[in-house]
Amino acid sequence: MRIFLMLCLLVGTHTLMGQVSGHPRIYVTNEAKADFLKSIEQVDWKKSLVEKKKENLEKYLEYCDKDPNWLVSRLQMNWKTKHDKVYLKKGDFSHSEGSAPVATVRYSGTRDWATDYKRPRLEDVIPYLDDSRGLYLEHKETQKKEWVHPSKAGFAIEKINEQIMGLAEDAAFLYWLTKDQKYADFAAPIFLTYMDGMHYRDAPIDLENSAQQNISGLATFEVIHEGIVVSLVTAYDFLYDYFKANNINLDHSVSVFQKWGDQIIEKGIPDNNWNLFQARFLTYIGLVLEDNATYKNGKGKEYFLDHTFVTSTDRQLAIKESLLVYDFETGMWPESASYSVHVISTLLRIFTLLDHATNANEFLNYPIVEKAALASFQYLFPNGYTIGFGDSNHKILPPENFELLIANYKKYNETDKETLISGLLSKMISDDLYTREANDFFQLFFYVDALKTNNNAEKISTKNLISPTFYAPNVSLFNQRIGTGDDAVMISTIGSFGNHAHANGISIELFANQYALGPDMGKGSSYWHTDHREFYSRFPAHNTVIVDGKSDYSAMRSYNPFKLDNAYPKSEEYPNFNKLTFSKVSFLEPETVSDQQRFTAIIKSNASKSYIVDVFRSKKQQEGKQKHEYLYHNLGQSLVFFDNKGKQLEMISTDDLSSKKGDLKGYDYFTDKFKTQTSQDIKALFTLKTEGHPDHIMKLWIKGSERQTVYSFKSPKSNAVSKGTVPKEVVNEPLPSLILKREAASWANPFAVVFNPYIDGQENPIKNVSYAALKNYPNTQIIEVLLEDQATDKLVVNATEHDIAKEKDFYQKGLLSITRKSKTTNTLDFLFLSGMYAYENEGWDIVSSGKPFTVSLEKTKDGYLLQNDKPITINMPFPKGKEPAELRLYKNGVVVATRKGTKNRNNENKLVFKLEQAYEKAVIFFDEP
Repeated sequence: MRIFLMLCLLVGTHTLMGQVSGHPRIYVTNEAKADFLKSIEQVDWKKSLVEKKKENLEKYLEYCDKDPNWLVSRLQMNWKTKHDKVYLKKGDFSHSEGSAPVATVRYSGTRDWATDYKRPRLEDVIPYLDDSRGLYLEHKETQKKEWVHPSKAGFAIEKINEQIMGLAEDAAFLYWLTKDQKYADFAAPIFLTYMDGMHYRDAPIDLENSAQQNISGLATFEVIHEGIVVSLVTAYDFLYDYFKANNINLDHSVSVFQKWGDQIIEKGIPDNNWNLFQARFLTYIGLVLEDNATYKNGKGKEYFLDHTFVTSTDRQLAIKESLLVYDFETGMWPESASYSVHVISTLLRIFTLLDHATNANEFLNYPIVEKAALASFQYLFPNGYTIGFGDSNHKILPPENFELLIANYKKYNETDKETLISGLLSKMISDDLYTREANDFFQLFFYVDALKTNNNAEKISTKNLISPTFYAPNVSLFNQRIGTGDDAVMISTIGSFGNHAHANGISIELFANQYALGPDMGKGSSYWHTDHREFYSRFPAHNTVIVDGKSDYSAMRSYNPFKLDNAYPKSEEYPNFNKLTFSKVSFLEPETVSDQQRFTAIIKSNASKSYIVDVFRSKKQQEGKQKHEYLYHNLGQSLVFFDNKGKQLEMISTDDLSSKKGDLKGYDYFTDKFKTQTSQDIKALFTLKTEGHPDHIMKLWIKGSERQTVYSFKSPKSNAVSKGTVPKEVVNEPLPSLILKREAASWANPFAVVFNPYIDGQENPIKNVSYAALKNYPNTQIIEVLLEDQATDKLVVNATEHDIAKEKDFYQKGLLSITRKSKTTNTLDFLFLSGMYAYENEGWDIVSSGKPFTVSLEKTKDGYLLQNDKPITINMPFPKGKEPAELRLYKNGVVVATRKGTKNRNNENKLVFKLEQAYEKAVIFFDEP
């Protein structure tokens, strides 16, 4: 298989390069120039980018007219010392030494992008700066300039070079486009100075021989951040004819590309996204070089493309192997959402570049990429922004992912697919989430001129791409959704599995009233900054439960998933009963060796709004003293508490919640801390005020517990949120937060909270919530919710499918029952059972045939609509003397069988129906006399 893949790759590429052996060829060929010129004249967004590049270059052209070395002199080089050796101390630049015949390229300052200093404008860069004191930079707070060691300057050195090389790249393109030599004369000295300087400079050496030694690039501390490679390749490609016409020796340039490719192949992290980000740079290098036979060392096009797609090394896995970590069933990449969608973009760019060279429809060889692009819709909040678990933030899916799919479909005449994805992209445009434009050459050359129109609204809907529930085990994620538009509610339950994960136990993000009201916190200032290590990546930054103030484990690369015990509906299924969703997950908190379990449900009222139920159980496996704290962070400007009579609770200032009291360091990031102690049920009211709009309210109905301590405080701002998921008033503001503290296990007596989101003056689905327990059955939590229309929802939640709840005529052996009864008629509106073995209540008696079942029954005008997932027997109330009801069984929407109910031999007031298998739809029909 390996030989076959390699032959397919090399033969296809070799054939095309034989046909088009000249330059440029990365994005476009001379043969396609006429069509491109016509395109930029006819397509405004393409023309706009070209004009912007021209306009942006004008002032720099003028500077260089007056001083030909104006821009070259601002390259970050070892101008005086000409050092050829670079030394690091782990993630920081230490020093350079040695000597070369020309000025050499300076190495980046640090792996950590967070810095107290501003990167100067090019106009403010000191020409030919090479000073033993370091860099002369302005401090962000004092606005005063200081001499700074490069290790304190973040990415300043590499970013200045990237900015300058970006100008050279633009000028090279404009030279190809216009044949105006001023652009080539501007770009060539920049390119050649840099490439000569890199030719004579060695790869860095880590003095401590730490892990840094195996991940360093030639210009940056990570081979995945060598973005200047793209500008260098592009400039070389567009200037190639100019170089040849002027007899410029390109040996140094070729040797640098080869050296860079070798560094990427030999360095890196071979078991996450690095392989693919490195592969993109290798693709550029491979495609711009000539055939292997052209070079004495044999390292040309075939060599680097083979290492990109086929041949793996210890530090760089080839694409065909890297893609094996995808979950081929769900299409999920094993990292947090922001990284996952970035991986898709990277893969699509790689295959688009390769396909431009081979014209062999390379996408067909890797169908998982298309599947992953479409599966990414499952990451979305109802407003079209991604969820924020782990090192993620709230943003739209990269439109480029769909632009490049469309380009491929159009190229190979896959009209139906092109129409579908064009429709999805058009929806993003109509929702004001995306404006078509080009921001770089890749987009300029590879996006189609116009999207294919589609008049079929059903085809452009994301309904079939976003299911009511979605489970991704390889990132420990379970999403639940109900409702659309302003009524949409979503809960994202998050564990810790895969890369870029946080230590968060069982955490949730909550979306309602158009906003991510209960957001995740995202990542800190940088991965090496104390705020990330101590707070943003740890338990205190999440909506979770902390044990003994110490719950913790490794973040970033984490293998602490939850176990999905029960859920409704099943992932990616669309059941007929759509009034609720729920999940129950379990988790072992490793630091304190504690069992944890979280039950979350979204339940729709009889009107349009929904509410959320959260039951969190937590206990240490060892006996003895223990503390459990339920944390929740919500958007808003205020948080107040009320007792069960509506009186506001008095809170006192406290110095609790701090590392000085034995808690995690992350607690020290809490401010404005207040507390009170109460045993009664209480209400917490978060208020979010937005200019010109009614207040957004999140009311929490909180179950009381003996001597429960209630805290209010401010948490640092969430770095996950954006203007797309929260109002502008709170984007950068601290989050009001609460903690419920128990000085005892909270398993038999779990934390129980009903989240009640509504907008002031508009529909509020809940009038009251009450909690109860059963003395003889300690694992049972009972929650009664009185709805605005006087209907009552009663939830009986056990800890497991094997627990029993029993009271008077009520009996439940199983996980969950939810009944809704009409207040006016006291009749059943619906009954929902899940993880159930047996259930008895008010004349209903439903039992399994041996396996726990899920069943829903909804009252209709003529009887009951039901669906079940396992064989069951139903004994239902049946008025004496009434004609037996008829059971109608459906498959694919069509009646496949009917039968009459039989009277229970022990109770003629009960009618018996046996369902021998799962049915997506069944109807119990009463024939009125």
